Amino acid sequence: MKKAIFLDRDGVINKKRNDYVKSVEELEIFPFSSSAIKKINDAGFLAIIITNQSAINRSLMTKNDLEKIHHYIEKHLKVNSAHIDAFYFCPHRPDENCNCRKPKPGLIKLAEKDFQIDLSSSWIIGDSISDIEAGKQVNCKTIRIGKELNLINAIEQILKHE
Repeated sequence: MKKAIFLDRDGVINKKRNDYVKSVEELEIFPFSSSAIKKINDAGFLAIIITNQSAINRSLMTKNDLEKIHHYIEKHLKVNSAHIDAFYFCPHRPDENCNCRKPKPGLIKLAEKDFQIDLSSSWIIGDSISDIEAGKQVNCKTIRIGKELNLINAIEQILKHE
């Protein structure tokens, strides 16, 4: 069984926007993201993005726009010798009541199946309570980042416990 660090995207890897990140031009990757993800890679964890992207079903962007954003993130990380193992996204609005939108753990369970992940040895890092709730529902350890704690600090805390 593999272990993973599940990462929310907006607010964790890149700057969050109130009007959603809808294009590569609006994407601002945090300067520490590459080194944080490289630490995940080097420590033997899978690095998996789990992100709600309701801007798709709000008709503010397309799945193709999202793929371009994720491709740009991958390219940025590769230049810095880091990588994401998989991107999972929910395109649904909250009112659609799907099973994949966090705080529901549908995307985490899908990644668990796809990669044979031991969830009890895995972590989820997010900036919202819905990220933490999703992780707790599947017995992942959780870290909520914010003004006092960013992604690189969270990764360092995790690796101290390993």
